[in-house]
Amino acid sequence: MPFDHNDHYHRLLLRHVPRNCGAALDVGCGTGRFARRLAGLGIEVDAIDPSADAVAEAHALSESAGGARSPRFRQADVTDVELAKGHYDFISCLASIHHMSFDVVAALRDALAPGGVLVILGCYPEKSRLDWAWSLAAVPVNAVARLAVAAVDMNRSAASAGRGRVRAPVTPPTMPLHDIRREAAVLLPGCSIRRLLFWRYLLVFRTSA
Repeated sequence: MPFDHNDHYHRLLLRHVPRNCGAALDVGCGTGRFARRLAGLGIEVDAIDPSADAVAEAHALSESAGGARSPRFRQADVTDVELAKGHYDFISCLASIHHMSFDVVAALRDALAPGGVLVILGCYPEKSRLDWAWSLAAVPVNAVARLAVAAVDMNRSAASAGRGRVRAPVTPPTMPLHDIRREAAVLLPGCSIRRLLFWRYLLVFRTSA
């Protein structure tokens, strides 16, 4: 599918990067597009993903893109990594939190520096009538977006079209949005969660300065 739902929300997520952000962690970075955008802001970025193929592609794409600063990509499962407490000013998880137990957010919370921000662009399954209503609303918009992006892709050179073919493994979400809200209220008190189009939700949690 040419239209990437996660990429569509990059600008929204970047709005939550705190001022003077020095260190960031991107969990489930895939081929690294969002991590590179963070690094482009002058931030020191650690980016991890359990897929060796995705991390190799992330390295290759970063080398071809050049730039003064590149993320530090590493193959790792965040549930097996001991994160330094109070270290990161910004932590992002794009469509990756449903690949693991939700309570991993406690470790991410503890890894935030004072005034740090955790953003989760998450996926959820349709369970309620409201879920299905949002899903139905997204279908025609998604179709138009796919056609528009496909038209742009047709104009790309053959070299550009050959890049980015590796994709991180996909796992369907199983945790309903109302359960996510309930658990987040306990593990991330004071966080905000709002439903987004394209089968996503946005969770934002800020630590006290």
